[in-house]
Amino acid sequence: MDPDQIEARWSKNPMLLPKVMAVTLNISVGRSGEVLERAKKLLEELTGQKPVERRAKRTIREFGIRKNEPIATSVTIRGKKAYELLDRLAGAVDRKIKAESFDEFGNFAFGIKEHIDIPGVKYRADIGIFGMDVIVTMGRAGYRVAKRKVKRARIPRRHRLTKEEAIHYAKKYLNLEVVSEG
Repeated sequence: MDPDQIEARWSKNPMLLPKVMAVTLNISVGRSGEVLERAKKLLEELTGQKPVERRAKRTIREFGIRKNEPIATSVTIRGKKAYELLDRLAGAVDRKIKAESFDEFGNFAFGIKEHIDIPGVKYRADIGIFGMDVIVTMGRAGYRVAKRKVKRARIPRRHRLTKEEAIHYAKKYLNLEVVSEG
């Protein structure tokens, strides 16, 4: 579909207009202890929410990781705060996202090499420097039926967000530049 067809479809039915459902920040440090605590402190300062620990699924002797050992931390932001945070985080990658970063359901992800690249964030010696993954979950009105407890239902194919629609939304409404490698 070309952008004009997408816009016409959205203007005809406002339920089809995509939106950012959640922005998830993930820092994987690979070991527990003081480094993980600093990463949690950083995420709490960036988002204003308390991050959760992620545990290892299995033991990997080569890396010194034991099963159920906390090795990462993440936080999920929803609503208006998600848009504001995504706007700040996009500045760290010069507002450029690769087209390959989008999946077939319209979600996309990008990495930030150093958190000090985020506009407005200063280096602090007590925290150090961390890289992070940013995962943006896209959706439409009505996606709740797949998640609710009572009378759960599947999202029909005609209502699912496509990669092309998500790319168009990111360009027009999120002011991101989608670049294709190759």
